[in-house]
Amino acid sequence: METTPPSLPPLPDRLAVDPASPYHDAAALEHEIGIRFNGRERRDVEEYCISEGWIKVAAGKTVDRRGRPLLLTLKGRVEVFYR
Repeated sequence: METTPPSLPPLPDRLAVDPASPYHDAAALEHEIGIRFNGRERRDVEEYCISEGWIKVAAGKTVDRRGRPLLLTLKGRVEVFYR
């Protein structure tokens, strides 16, 4: 993981884009975050966990009964950094 500049908040181990999630951190999401999964940069990540090694991405245009995107969990090496 790259070092965080002093003006930016530290990146959490687990972060979600969905404001209803307990892992949503608005302060961290104010800045552009990059996620590298298995060596490839991904821009479609909805949630990640570094320590457990997974990301969640939307399954196409499929939505659940509440209208939120259906998420798939992919396991691998997760690296997070500020752009």
